[in-house]
Amino acid sequence: MEEKNSNRAPDPVGLYPHAKKVGNLLFLSGVGPRKKGTDQIPGVVLGENGEVVESDIEAQCRSVFDNVRAILEDSGSSWDQLVDVTVFLTNMKKDFKTYNKIYAQYFSENRPCRTTVEINCLPTPIAIELKCIATI
Repeated sequence: MEEKNSNRAPDPVGLYPHAKKVGNLLFLSGVGPRKKGTDQIPGVVLGENGEVVESDIEAQCRSVFDNVRAILEDSGSSWDQLVDVTVFLTNMKKDFKTYNKIYAQYFSENRPCRTTVEINCLPTPIAIELKCIATI
């Protein structure tokens, strides 16, 4: 097993690598939409007490897909080598339609297996996180 990290993706929020290479497979840790080197989350406006007052799922989707792409490329893989994507949304009813539309734009050529689940919350004030498996 070999740990892989990207210089272009945001740092993990815990003690784990961006990805692990095992044989010809690459397992990505959960990836969110934060911007590298900051706590900025595209499309999210926080109130005085850290509560989310505005959330743009389209901006978060585009950012999380860009972060996944950076990790894949910096680990020796690529977008078209994704084989499985698990998507965590914090508000399926509100965000699924927009997320599904953006997903179709990014995955028009490569169509990996996909599971989308709603969860109560994520460790930072984000609305989407991806967990991916790719080949190398």
